[in-house]
Amino acid sequence: MTLSHRDHTACQAVSDVLSRVGDKWTVLVVELLSDGPMRFNELRRLIGNISQKMLTSTLRGLERDGLVTRTVYPTIPPRVDYELTDLGRDLRVPVKGLALWARANIGKINNARTRFDADQV
Repeated sequence: MTLSHRDHTACQAVSDVLSRVGDKWTVLVVELLSDGPMRFNELRRLIGNISQKMLTSTLRGLERDGLVTRTVYPTIPPRVDYELTDLGRDLRVPVKGLALWARANIGKINNARTRFDADQV
């Protein structure tokens, strides 16, 4: 069975979008911004194990894709807030669902990994 051009185009579109929204940092950032605007360092502190470079890259990608806005306030030092756009707020439902599923199933996943790894020895 071969994919039609339309099927291939649809798969490409899904792949392109999932490469952004399926990223672990994106899921965490969208989940945190669901509660309202946040500053960079607040996001970084709450996420914990993300580097400044990775958070910057993730936020820029989300901004480029129209999911996040970046607002700079002319204070000293400058204050920068990140906030979900309407499109980003639409993403909250599937992201929260995925986060809930991950938290509910991490034990099962870890057990499966342990069994799999033991069988590989």
